[in-house]
Amino acid sequence: MNKYSIRKLLTIGAATALTLGGLTACGSDSGAAEDGNVTMTFWHNSTTGDGKAYWEDTVAAFEEANPGVTVEIQSIQNEEMDGKLQTALNSGDAPDIFLARGGGKLADVVAAGQALDITDSIDDATKAAVPEGVLSAFAVDGKIYGMPTAVLPGGIYYSQDLFTEAGVEGTPTTIEELDTAVDELKGAGIDPIAVGAKDAWPAAHWYYFFAVRACSQDALNTAAETMQFDDPCWLEAGKDLQDFVDTEPFNNGFLTTAAQQGAGSSAGLIANHKAAMELMGAWNPGVIASLTPDEQPLPDLGWFPFPEIDGGEGEPGAMMGGVDGFTCSAQAPQEECTAFLNFFMQQQYQEGYAEAFQTIPANQDAQDVVEDPALLSIIESYNEAPYVTVWLDTLFGQNVGNALNKGAVDMFAGQGTAEDIVSALNDAAAKG
Repeated sequence: MNKYSIRKLLTIGAATALTLGGLTACGSDSGAAEDGNVTMTFWHNSTTGDGKAYWEDTVAAFEEANPGVTVEIQSIQNEEMDGKLQTALNSGDAPDIFLARGGGKLADVVAAGQALDITDSIDDATKAAVPEGVLSAFAVDGKIYGMPTAVLPGGIYYSQDLFTEAGVEGTPTTIEELDTAVDELKGAGIDPIAVGAKDAWPAAHWYYFFAVRACSQDALNTAAETMQFDDPCWLEAGKDLQDFVDTEPFNNGFLTTAAQQGAGSSAGLIANHKAAMELMGAWNPGVIASLTPDEQPLPDLGWFPFPEIDGGEGEPGAMMGGVDGFTCSAQAPQEECTAFLNFFMQQQYQEGYAEAFQTIPANQDAQDVVEDPALLSIIESYNEAPYVTVWLDTLFGQNVGNALNKGAVDMFAGQGTAEDIVSALNDAAAKG
């Protein structure tokens, strides 16, 4: 297989085991015991299956290569991670290593003095294997505060079998074609689109993507810098979303549907052919695979970019996505913590990560193992995109992001308007 190299800057043989030169922490000694041993806490969001096993195996390999260092793992359900992490950060009891996604959320953590600057601790092998544009997703004021593990562009996943059953030909390239596909699927008695609106952010993804189509790159960047949403495109995105919601394209009971937990979640509906499409990031193939009856990848899973919309100011082909990774707490033992980050970025562990999570690894040398057709389609579109912006709730930070997510869900529930979403954004931004 050819190697697929992901280099785009988000706007806003077995490898030799890495070992520590010494076991004395260079930063805070909060993890160091009197005997010189070091214990670190590690929070990730893989609570079951291959992903959970991957981190257990990788931590065990790191501990074997670094006697005297212990990593205590806590796996937390994804939808609970932000709240629990914020509580831990606020209480001064943050884990040493925790999940991060860059953008305004990470900038807030950095501004609070709670993240470790790892710029000078990234080893040469990692710098060579991870494109600068991917590393820069964790940059704040020119310094790096996290290590990326996966590149996660968004788009629409679909069941090729259900499309065939409903007579849907090809994949929609415009919103009008998506509307037609929705009608054809309904006509065949198939729920067109699954959405886990119970968890808020999956519903808000629809607003995000309508905004990427309605807003120019300059408008997106300006809003991120100024936290002002007075460009008409933000209102237009809401109106476009309202028009789409009015077509009733979503699964029955979508307001109480979870995103990723169990067969009845939106990912589970795709995994079990109960719905035809889901708008989601590139972690979705792995989640879907964990929810199929045999817990194997869905054979007919396909992917296509979010459709284009006539009249929008977003450049055709523009995408939205994110970079998952991990940050060291400012109180973490610096040498040991950054050694762990570099350790799991080695090619063999990034290959294992890609296979365990059915996703696109940040280390481009590990991308040869990506075989899932949906992921290969994502890589192709990603490399051709004129620009990619990060998820809006990540870009704008937690307060504005939460207001945006709630505003989108209110619209889905028939309790909010496009004007309400823009007002909520401006109000949240004004509160800081």
